[in-house]
Amino acid sequence: MISTPALVAPSAGAAFEARTVEHRDLRDDDVLIDIKFAGICHSDIHQVREEWGSAHFPMVPGHEIAGIVSAVGDGVTKYKVGDRVGVGCMVDSCGECEFCKDGEEQFCSKGAVMTYNGKGYDGEQTKGGYAQQVVVSERFAVGIPDGIELDVAAPLLCAGITVWSPLKRWGAGPGKKVAVIGLGGLGHMAVKLAAAMGAEVSVLSRSDAKKDDGLALGAAAYHATGDEGVLKSLKGTFDIIINTVSADLPMQTYIGLLRPLGVIANVGLPAGNYDFAPGAVVGGSRVVAGSNIGGIPATAEMLAFCAEHGIGATIEKISADEVDAAYDRVVAGDVRYRFVIDTATINA
Repeated sequence: MISTPALVAPSAGAAFEARTVEHRDLRDDDVLIDIKFAGICHSDIHQVREEWGSAHFPMVPGHEIAGIVSAVGDGVTKYKVGDRVGVGCMVDSCGECEFCKDGEEQFCSKGAVMTYNGKGYDGEQTKGGYAQQVVVSERFAVGIPDGIELDVAAPLLCAGITVWSPLKRWGAGPGKKVAVIGLGGLGHMAVKLAAAMGAEVSVLSRSDAKKDDGLALGAAAYHATGDEGVLKSLKGTFDIIINTVSADLPMQTYIGLLRPLGVIANVGLPAGNYDFAPGAVVGGSRVVAGSNIGGIPATAEMLAFCAEHGIGATIEKISADEVDAAYDRVVAGDVRYRFVIDTATINA
């Protein structure tokens, strides 16, 4: 077994503890990654606090991983020691179903193995990126181009690919007007990516508190949706809306912001159901869509695009002993715009 220092949540909602955890010995197709940085995703908090149902404890969260390959299995051909790689939300899939063969491993018919709070096909609990090392199949490590520093690359492995997928699917680019609801970890990446794709980007946020940031990130316009009359003035404006928030939005109103044939793609997971009349979508042939993460080929494409355009996440780098406080700050919306853990500070 391979032992490594890690941050462990011993039970639901408990403070993190620095412990030593074990990973399997390298299989033929495995790579050992020395993790340098791990992003904090809001889904980490949901799972550590059991807000999405029962979870597996003790838990090592983290699915925004950036590091360096330090060892490879005998059959590995994709990577060598010293390569810069990232790991996102998945660490295994069957590799045989139609979705895996199409590079959409997140839809694996057997069920993709999640990076943490999951179980591998061998029955072992998966452990994530709040650690100094991780072992994964080479199929689920993605090369990080030299044009991106590892600390700002880590959040791209979840936040980046999560918004890249709907932007690509629905054709964001020149001549398209894209609105991004929410300027947080996901939203700030959606603004950067959509702007780099050539779209005209607007931020829709509750207040003007982040207006300067939104414009600096690449938005052409910023609208405070809490101000009276703002949403009404934007009716029929956008081709694509990326909804990054997990709030119970008045979906009917936001559908009304779309042009005919427009789409609102939801990547947040609110507690309640969306409510809208069929006529809201039928009349303008509009679409209300959901979007998952992307597969490994799409993730590699996104990283190459980011390197080409000089895009990384906007981050606050923290040490291991600041993670508990960082969780509370994320819930309060007090982060610009992704916390990233320097894993060298984990002392088990």
